[in-house]
Amino acid sequence: MSSPAIRRIAVMTSGGDAPGMNAAIRAITRTALGHGLEVLGFYRGYEGILNRDYTMLDYGSVSNIVQRGGTILRSARSREFRTEAGRRKAAGNLEALDVDALMVIGGDGSLHGASLLGRVWEGQIIGLPGTIDNDVYGTDHTIGYFTALDTAMDAIDKVRDTAEAFERIFLVEVMGRQAGFIALGVAIAGGAEFLLLPDEPVDLGDLADGILESRRRGKLSCLVIVAEGAVEAGIPSLDGRSRIRDTATLAKELEGRLGFGCRAVILGHIQRGGRPAAPDRILASTLGTYAVEVALEGVTGVMVGMHAHKPGTVSLDEAWSSSRSLDDYELKVQRTLL
Repeated sequence: MSSPAIRRIAVMTSGGDAPGMNAAIRAITRTALGHGLEVLGFYRGYEGILNRDYTMLDYGSVSNIVQRGGTILRSARSREFRTEAGRRKAAGNLEALDVDALMVIGGDGSLHGASLLGRVWEGQIIGLPGTIDNDVYGTDHTIGYFTALDTAMDAIDKVRDTAEAFERIFLVEVMGRQAGFIALGVAIAGGAEFLLLPDEPVDLGDLADGILESRRRGKLSCLVIVAEGAVEAGIPSLDGRSRIRDTATLAKELEGRLGFGCRAVILGHIQRGGRPAAPDRILASTLGTYAVEVALEGVTGVMVGMHAHKPGTVSLDEAWSSSRSLDDYELKVQRTLL
């Protein structure tokens, strides 16, 4: 049974949705109920706390959701919560609802909010890394990342068929404003010839020369994976007079230099949805179970994550403020297998 210090926990999902969030909600709920706790689910993230918009969760509430994408608690971003007054209001609502521990499932922005809430609320706060970007510090992988890879790969495989048929160059943009984890993953898995990342400078002249060299070696089609952050930061045009900030314009610029077909494909929000892949279901279930166990031990101000296949914790402040780098060897693999 649970410690008498904890009688009611709450769970919420915040920020961008990620496949596997429902599996985490299910694991938190069933583990907590097994320890004799009450479980409250806030709708629409921090907005739900501010508006006292919630439901009590039981075994039936979380039945048949482990395979569903999205989040049954829905998600939103809250302007009011960004203010200290808003956070104090949220703390007051949590106290009025007798919440002893709050589980926050989301990315670095959501975890930052959880850390700030902990400064004005005396209850326990445990974070879970839920984002397709895989960029949260303190965990080997984040909930949703594996499914996003599979979704992007399915689309990229189809694009490759058309690229081969028409002997064209395709630039495929995937999500990742600050991080290129999805881009690197699909570049390796999809056999892409070139990869544009947010934190690496892009020289269009070098890219065009690389594509032409690939043609001279007999490869008449080509896939260029573009992390969205690579173009949003601005890529110098070939004449150096302007900066290109979207993948469609980038494709046109390259086509003008190459003299043959170059097309852009923006995968967009399809990467966030869909049935969670098995690794995401397992990860979410493991972290959801562990989050409750950590709360029962009286721990607060941490995020749970996986480290070498074992669950562990890192402080919330580290989780949202520390940067996570791409794996150097995976980068080497992608460049070796061009």
